[in-house]
Amino acid sequence: MALEHSIILREVVVFLAAAGIAVPLMQRLRVSPVLGWLLAGLLVGPHGAARAADSFPPLAFVSIAHWAAIAPLAEIGVLFLMFSIGLELSFARLWAMRRLVFGLGAAQVLFSGAVIALVAWGFGNSPGAAIVLGACLALSSTAIVMQVLIEQRRVATVLGRSTFAVLLLQDLAVVPILFVVGVLGARAGDDSLAVLLASVLAGGLVVAVIWVVGRRALKPLFRLVGGAQRPELFMAMTLLTGLGAAWATAEAGLSAALGAFLAGLLIAETEYRHQVEADLEPFKGLLLGMFFMSVGMRIDPGAVAAAPVLLPLSAVGLIAVKAATVFPLCLAFGLPRPVAAEAALLLGQAGEFAFVVVALASRLGLLPEETANFMLLVAALTMAATPMLAAVGRRVAASMTGHAAETPEEPEEGLAGHVIIAGFGRVGEMLGRILDEEGARWVALDLDTAAVARHRQQGRPVFYADASRAEVLRRAGAAGARALVLTMDSPAAVQRALATARQGWPGLAVIARARDPAHAARLVELGATQAVPETVEAALALASGTLAALGVPDEVAVEAVARERLRLAAD
Repeated sequence: MALEHSIILREVVVFLAAAGIAVPLMQRLRVSPVLGWLLAGLLVGPHGAARAADSFPPLAFVSIAHWAAIAPLAEIGVLFLMFSIGLELSFARLWAMRRLVFGLGAAQVLFSGAVIALVAWGFGNSPGAAIVLGACLALSSTAIVMQVLIEQRRVATVLGRSTFAVLLLQDLAVVPILFVVGVLGARAGDDSLAVLLASVLAGGLVVAVIWVVGRRALKPLFRLVGGAQRPELFMAMTLLTGLGAAWATAEAGLSAALGAFLAGLLIAETEYRHQVEADLEPFKGLLLGMFFMSVGMRIDPGAVAAAPVLLPLSAVGLIAVKAATVFPLCLAFGLPRPVAAEAALLLGQAGEFAFVVVALASRLGLLPEETANFMLLVAALTMAATPMLAAVGRRVAASMTGHAAETPEEPEEGLAGHVIIAGFGRVGEMLGRILDEEGARWVALDLDTAAVARHRQQGRPVFYADASRAEVLRRAGAAGARALVLTMDSPAAVQRALATARQGWPGLAVIARARDPAHAARLVELGATQAVPETVEAALALASGTLAALGVPDEVAVEAVARERLRLAAD
């Protein structure tokens, strides 16, 4: 047992060390971090340091001999990615994409699969093997494509929505493809159609249960957990929701990623989405990095060197075939030519599902082992080439339009020119009412679950979230906001949120609530645009009321209060 623990810890340490070296190096070289993860996996994996350890044993301590050792964590990283993508959307947005999902997505799978199958058959594969290769290689890598779009901040663009629609349909195609492989492998009998129908019905039932239970139970459950003010409980509830839904769909024979996506979609309808997104961000990045490393570990430079022409040509051929089918389909569905060209290249790689299907087909005798290993290498090479394909796609799109592709940082729900109110107690609520009267747009963040629920029922844009988290402010649209107003009771909370805002958005106007003049001066030193001492304002209001009680005319009282305010400001 101690030895097993030692091996697991060593692999985790190797992974973290690779992450700390390769990814920052790629960023310094202005190369996609995805490529950094892939390179790290190649270097420390079974075909890199682990192989060299035979000649130089100390390398065994800085290598991972089997990619399967990190596979479970890598798969969870993909689930977190799909969960976070669901959080970015809503049922209304998804319904608006139905034509792209079921039209463009289905057409891409069918046409790309048919062309790839014909090419595979032409190269001497059996009809069954050609169908298997066409079906699995038609799918693309959701993890890599969406990560590239996230890095470019283009998920909410036309390109992002159209490519995600195709990827979502590909996830739905997993069950039929596995069924086809089973039939071709002679595992199904006369009741094969009944088995397929049962699988589809079971999957549909599970999705319906997740949707109904999620719509009814998630809000009260998150309200209960959030009310405890225990971050670890909130995180546990988040993980239970995402991983539980993923497990349920996987048990029903559907893609686990689909369940995670549905869970994110359900939370996106609640007031807890900002906090959930912020909590998941670091875990998603690290675990997704493990997935990319596991792909890099599957690339064998020796095998590539043994087939220096055929392997690269096969990878280029797969990308070319998929791009050649995706481009006209995108045009047929009304996408602009630059978007169609970029989407065609971005979806040109094979997906992670190819590893599952090819391995299964090999076990069933549909694919010779040599062919299976060759196609796995082709799939891995195309996945590794995705960041470069994305860069080429952007240049092609730019050449068609005459300017660089758009890379907006999308604020929450398209917010721009709005005010973010951090803390929605009495002061924040009063500010919200005044902004409503003036027709100004605003969004509020608070950690009181009962207050958030009450305001949500009244139709106010109030969310459960910690304003001191940079990811929360980003999701609330800090990049496009006119001002951030800090109204929290806690001076420490105000200072934390101020520091976060100044670090991430130096040009954002920040108006902060202060305890007293000394605290106000400190907040201004820390970067607040304006700090308002609550004791001073209370004293001035009392002075105004006292003067009125003494019979002093209103204009005289207002002037006296104004003079005192100016004097305090000068001090």
